[in-house]
Amino acid sequence: MVDVYEMDSTIMVNLMYSHPDNFTGVVLYHNLNRAYLHPVAAKALVKASEELRRLHPGYRLLIKDAARPMSTQRRMYEVVQGTPQAPYVSNPKNGGGLHNYGLAVDITIADECGNELPMGTPVDHLGKEANIDQEEFLVKSGVISETERQNRLLLRRVMKFAGFTPLKSEWWHFNFVSRATAKAKYKRLDF
Repeated sequence: MVDVYEMDSTIMVNLMYSHPDNFTGVVLYHNLNRAYLHPVAAKALVKASEELRRLHPGYRLLIKDAARPMSTQRRMYEVVQGTPQAPYVSNPKNGGGLHNYGLAVDITIADECGNELPMGTPVDHLGKEANIDQEEFLVKSGVISETERQNRLLLRRVMKFAGFTPLKSEWWHFNFVSRATAKAKYKRLDF
């Protein structure tokens, strides 16, 4: 894994699981304030960052989560197991998710002052309001604003430009490869 900030110091990092204000309600990352990714994903993220700055020179990518060990994945899944939120967290018994390979990133955009752009929900919101395939309906229903939808579209534009694929249920989550490719070609962070 590589430290993304060392590859592009314009990319901001504020790991949400280093604070208790996440869906688990507890700190999951003690003594971790850097974002690590597999080198291929990190290189692509630098490309997304460059594209964002080309489109909006004052904006910066803000990483909320990156590589995640399986031990943390198990703790996260224990919180949602048996609840309606369970589908939002990859089951460790099924091999976890792409965060566990350093090939997924939870990310948003910050403005010139370092404030997160409004996206309609916070990162880590486990509910339909975060779905990307419902955004026009969410705007028409007054759940999110058109500005928030446009901010989500901008994020998807730069991430897709760099080769990432969005997750339908979470506007902030992007995968660099498929789960099948990760299992076949990459090593899981199993500690």
